[in-house]
Amino acid sequence: MDKYDELKELIKKDGVKFGTFVLSSGKTSDFYVDLRKVTLNPKGALLIGSLVFDMIKNRKADAIGGMTFGADPIALTTAITALQAGKNLSAFIVRKEQKTHGTGNWIEGPVTKGQRAIVVEDVITTGASALKAIDRIKEQGLEIDMVVAVLDRMDGGKQAIEALGYKVISIFTKDDFIEEKGKG
Repeated sequence: MDKYDELKELIKKDGVKFGTFVLSSGKTSDFYVDLRKVTLNPKGALLIGSLVFDMIKNRKADAIGGMTFGADPIALTTAITALQAGKNLSAFIVRKEQKTHGTGNWIEGPVTKGQRAIVVEDVITTGASALKAIDRIKEQGLEIDMVVAVLDRMDGGKQAIEALGYKVISIFTKDDFIEEKGKG
């Protein structure tokens, strides 16, 4: 089994749920994905880091990160995978709220103005989280290269981000798991 199929099986087993759920966007859905159960699993983290790195290794990016908490393990494992392949890619996090003490940072990590950043997300639904992260990253003087997600729920988020001129790619889409529901 290759790493894509291995990750898909892990997400199906530990991350995908069917029922009635209220999403962070306020919408109700019969499909829910909790990728924290996968991104915080060492095997899942390694698979995601490897797959994301495969997707971005030819980009001219200096840093990778996104909105805490969903992006944190993805950014770090991808940066570690990049380092093992001989590429320096700094991981960073974007805070949900500005730090009120010390330096008052929105972004934590070894990044500097002018660097090109890849924004990562665990799940894209409406794109609101990625768009907020993009705003904060740009305010800190970094340039956005592209957005990468583990899963695109196909609820308009990709289109909202692309409307601002950013490329968006994902390892999986909702359809990769909805089709599977009828088979099991």
